[in-house]
Amino acid sequence: MIEGVEFMSEKLANPAPLGLLGFGLTTVLLNLHNAGLFPLDTMILAMGLAYGGLAQVIVGIMEFKKGNTFGTVAFTSYGLFWWSLVLLLLLPKTSLLSGLAAPTDVAMAAYFFMWGLFTFAMFFGTLRKNRALQFVFMSLAILFFLLVIRELTGNPTLFSSFTFNNLVGIEGVICGLSAVYLAVAEILNEAHGKTVLPICLVG
Repeated sequence: MIEGVEFMSEKLANPAPLGLLGFGLTTVLLNLHNAGLFPLDTMILAMGLAYGGLAQVIVGIMEFKKGNTFGTVAFTSYGLFWWSLVLLLLLPKTSLLSGLAAPTDVAMAAYFFMWGLFTFAMFFGTLRKNRALQFVFMSLAILFFLLVIRELTGNPTLFSSFTFNNLVGIEGVICGLSAVYLAVAEILNEAHGKTVLPICLVG
């Protein structure tokens, strides 16, 4: 206190769990589709626009205000990834913009490859963070590269009626659930002031 002026310390909330949940829940739902449980419909597209897209972009802005470069780049990028993926699915079907062709399999392979390369590079930014976050990024990089293989091979049948895309879906569900786990762990650990769910801190 200086001459009657009281200074109050203001603690900012951790926005990362919101971004992880937006990413994780949307990834799980999309990959349940890939695994063959239900068709691609507006439920997934809406999640991609709102929770997977908008929520992560907002979190990226919040991480920017905290001075967290890694969080800013990661959450903003993956939020915009979801928006771009929804646009790739919807733009060729819209009547507002004529002449827009749907991307070819090779184009989608290039798209997923660049996101896989980006994710693999970002994985190295997690090496001084917790093991749970490392798992999220490594499993996501693997997911993107599996999607590249799917696009280039035409989704071959592996055995019986089990396709490569079903395998992609299972790996994607694991990736998404790992992000959900980390988000819930961060929320509960902070709320209880102790480790309720382990995330294996590094160093």
